[in-house]
Amino acid sequence: MTAQPPAPDDSAFAGSMAKVYNSLLVPLIFEPYAGGLVQELGSSSPSSILEIAAGTGVVTRVLAATLPASAAIVATDLNQGMLDQAAAVGTARPVEWRLADAMRLPFPDAAFDAVVCQFGAMFFPDKAGAFAEARRVLRPGGLFLFNVWDRIEENEFADAVTAALATLFPADPPRFLVRTPYGYHEPAAIERDLAAAGFSKAPRVRTVAARSRAASPRDPAIAFCQGTPLRNEITARDPSALGEATDLSAAAIARRFGSGNVDGKIQAHVVSISS
Repeated sequence: MTAQPPAPDDSAFAGSMAKVYNSLLVPLIFEPYAGGLVQELGSSSPSSILEIAAGTGVVTRVLAATLPASAAIVATDLNQGMLDQAAAVGTARPVEWRLADAMRLPFPDAAFDAVVCQFGAMFFPDKAGAFAEARRVLRPGGLFLFNVWDRIEENEFADAVTAALATLFPADPPRFLVRTPYGYHEPAAIERDLAAAGFSKAPRVRTVAARSRAASPRDPAIAFCQGTPLRNEITARDPSALGEATDLSAAAIARRFGSGNVDGKIQAHVVSISS
């Protein structure tokens, strides 16, 4: 009997990934949604906010710059390297950075007025379990606010990279982007997971399109191939192929969007629900 290969760890942002992620991927696809997500907090005026899967802090920085100084912000992530990068960039005012697993939050019940998560829910191995943890740490009437990417076909640079890598590894194409970042896009599935987590109200789900812009086709190619766990899938197939994979991805983006400044569609679902 042939041993099965270990399941990929799609949540591991290790080594140099955090720097590439923050310098290229954050402005490419995360910054366009950060301000709008914070605005969704609206008139709830939370005095304590927990951010889960904060990454390198793009939303944390908007929270710190937008909310009153009296609002306490705790930003958590599973990867210490991401938090180190976030702390190095800094925020407009102090926030608390904590290493924490969204599946087992190290906070007491009813500790926060709002829980916010930008593009992290797709990585939770048990979505309903993580949502239940968010509900547990929310005060009654508190707001759980998060977003997830729509299907990969609605996110053009990621789609182009995925297609390019399928030509490099036709027998075993890397599927990280399709499987995880762009794999949790059905509103009905999100609603079922929230109900299973114990939320009794119906969520508000909005689909929001935006634009992703870069100075050259190579920037998104590097961002996806070297700033995400897609890098692990490429090097697992061929340790010497990262440069070629990046070049092929850049060429595919150039064919579709031009060789200078590039501009592609991105699309996400924004979800809000009260406890």
